[in-house]
Amino acid sequence: MALDGALLSVIIKELSAVAIGSRVEKIYQPSQEELVIALRLPQYTEPYGNAVKLLLCSGANSPRIHFTKSSIENPKVPPMLCMLLRKRIGAAKLVGIRQLGLDRAVFFDFDATDELGDPSPVTIAVELMGRHTNIIAINKDNTVIDAVRRITGETSSVRQILPGILYELPPSQDKLDPRTLSGSELADRLLSEHPDSQLQKRIISTVEGLSPLLCRELAFIAGGSTDCCVCDIDAAGRFRLAEQLDKIRALLGAETVPCYMTLNEDGRPLDYSFIPIRQYGDLASIREYPTCSALFDDFYRERGASDRMKQRSHELLRHVTNISERIARKLGNQRLELEQSRDRDELRVCGDILNANLYRLEKGMISCELENFYAEGCPIIKIKLDPALTPVQNAQKYYSEYRKACTAEKKLSELIASGEEDAAYIDSVLGLITRARTETELNSIRDELIQQGFVKARGTQRIKNGKNLKDKKPEKLAPLRYRSSDGFEIVSGRNNLQNDQLTLKQSRPWDIWFHTQKIAGSHTIIITNGEQVPNRTLEEAAIIAAYNSNARESTKVPVDYTIVKNVKKPGGAKPGMVIYETYQTAIVTPDGALVESLMV
Repeated sequence: MALDGALLSVIIKELSAVAIGSRVEKIYQPSQEELVIALRLPQYTEPYGNAVKLLLCSGANSPRIHFTKSSIENPKVPPMLCMLLRKRIGAAKLVGIRQLGLDRAVFFDFDATDELGDPSPVTIAVELMGRHTNIIAINKDNTVIDAVRRITGETSSVRQILPGILYELPPSQDKLDPRTLSGSELADRLLSEHPDSQLQKRIISTVEGLSPLLCRELAFIAGGSTDCCVCDIDAAGRFRLAEQLDKIRALLGAETVPCYMTLNEDGRPLDYSFIPIRQYGDLASIREYPTCSALFDDFYRERGASDRMKQRSHELLRHVTNISERIARKLGNQRLELEQSRDRDELRVCGDILNANLYRLEKGMISCELENFYAEGCPIIKIKLDPALTPVQNAQKYYSEYRKACTAEKKLSELIASGEEDAAYIDSVLGLITRARTETELNSIRDELIQQGFVKARGTQRIKNGKNLKDKKPEKLAPLRYRSSDGFEIVSGRNNLQNDQLTLKQSRPWDIWFHTQKIAGSHTIIITNGEQVPNRTLEEAAIIAAYNSNARESTKVPVDYTIVKNVKKPGGAKPGMVIYETYQTAIVTPDGALVESLMV
């Protein structure tokens, strides 16, 4: 993430303007890595009111400081550090928030008193440095009170963080402060040495407080590419680089409009900054915020939801993939058995030949050579015998094996047909999981798999007659809805149960139904309301059907379409499985941008 020294300076201005002079009301430690300090403001302040919650987070993947409006669950028993801070800075006054240069260390100074009422100021240092991020409470004599992460000599021989030892600042990197030099001076310094190095790496190693994201953006502006080299920058590029550095310096001393980028493909949070980032082009959209605190609240909430979604979809995808592989192995074995059972007529022939030659056989023989009167010329064949059986019993054994093979062929054919239906169904579910956008969609897919018997219910969840008997009702999931360029409503199912609901219950006979040809996908329906549907709407619906299918990444996808009354569901078929005979086929290429633009 792009929480660099420059952005920290912006956040510190935002926090200082509101929180300086406020008093500590409560302190919480929701997790090992988070501290929340509730502050009573000296006066009513928009948009916070009379109080704010200051979040200090030392998570390696989400280090940050900001005001938060999120409700954070706290443990029943507060951790030791939390109780210590309540004792030391409870009711203390926040008198300063400072940063050394553009370093990623922020110091919160509290005017506190001890048990006797004597002044006993405390400083909380928040060092936001990736995996080394830490929150440290410091005494007035600059000794460590305690820290979120205690660093011993075994962990680091350079700098220890332990109660009672002297606090030392993080090692200085001796870089240039972009606030003290003009853009032209910085550009000269950057471009005067190491011509073969990448410009973004040159900026990272030379300029203080700029994240890799900002350095890539500067390289993109100067050279048209994030990985351009110093030697690639011409006079015009140098001018653009100097101009952008001047803009950054101006923004660090003025009001900024923080923004964060989301991927256009799935809306996933990508990154944030205090300037608009253009290097992603059409792959990402930019969302502006009035404050960094509001941005961080939304960004990390949405990223947390995205991470949970990714994890849950990965777990479900892995589980369903295992089911698919198990079905495939089972089908392979059944097909092999079926192929072997096709030779059953040889068993009957052997039985007939033995029956016709009983007078020539004796008990104890292990084989015999007899004429095959079923073949032209009556060639001699060798037949294996069980020496423990009589000739009649050997003949009956061949007849018995023949009857078993006949029964096996019938049963195996049924099992293979059922297995192929299961395989097609699981294939459709795999596609639904990869296309799912929300946890509600994943939950509905899991519930569907539980109803079909492919997944066991969790905990007290029970399924009976296709109904979830758990006390808590599942969240109702609406289908995907679109509006065509001609104004027609188009709906598409998010799971197989919803596909059945849309096609067989909610649609009218003259609505138009779409589905990819012989490819798993969602049922897509144009709600016609009895009107003639233009070709443009038909094409858009076909593109939506192709996009919401396993052929999303393909080109020239065949999509069948027909009126709903031509679509039937065979008795006992899996959810989403239907048949149709009268139809037309459109060949289209999935277009994510078009589909997103039509969504309502």
